[in-house]
Amino acid sequence: MMDGQATMTEGNPPSAAPDGAEADALLRATVRVPKHVVYRDFMNETVVLNLESGKYHGLNPTAGRMLQVLEKGVSLREAAALLATEYGVANEELEQDISALCRDLESRGLVELVLDGTG
Repeated sequence: MMDGQATMTEGNPPSAAPDGAEADALLRATVRVPKHVVYRDFMNETVVLNLESGKYHGLNPTAGRMLQVLEKGVSLREAAALLATEYGVANEELEQDISALCRDLESRGLVELVLDGTG
């Protein structure tokens, strides 16, 4: 993973990475932040609050930047390409990192993944 790896400060180990068609479908997905989730960027982290559970989650600056880009409605693949250029890393590496972050955020109810224009 890249320097400044996207991480959350609370939680479970990431789930196994999807393979093949599943990975490609995930990269075509967009992300939506549900109404019951709010977040705020600070200098060294982004704090995300799930208002339904009352749980706070911390994202490092890289993960916070990923969330900012994704919330603009671009696909994970498009966000990865933009961020790979911004951070000077390989697209494939960023695609893996952003996919893992989104799966983790989704499992916590902090984002919704919209696959291929559904929802």
